[in-house]
Amino acid sequence: MKELIEFVAGKLVDHPDRIEVNLHEEDENVTIELRVAQEDLGKVIGKQGRTARAMRAVLAASLAGDGKRTRLEIIE
Repeated sequence: MKELIEFVAGKLVDHPDRIEVNLHEEDENVTIELRVAQEDLGKVIGKQGRTARAMRAVLAASLAGDGKRTRLEIIE
């Protein structure tokens, strides 16, 4: 999961070396925190949040069989 978010975000931003992804697991919940450079924040979120929503959908699909709930947080 962590590698998936790093890959997708790396293709979207101008500064892929400044991507930071942290993974936190608690029971059935998985939280992924994504940090990018300030000037790349809009590229990761997308117009009306469409890119962020798409990334969340991919995460949910990747864990569909595990019974875990995922949450992607894009941190400024």
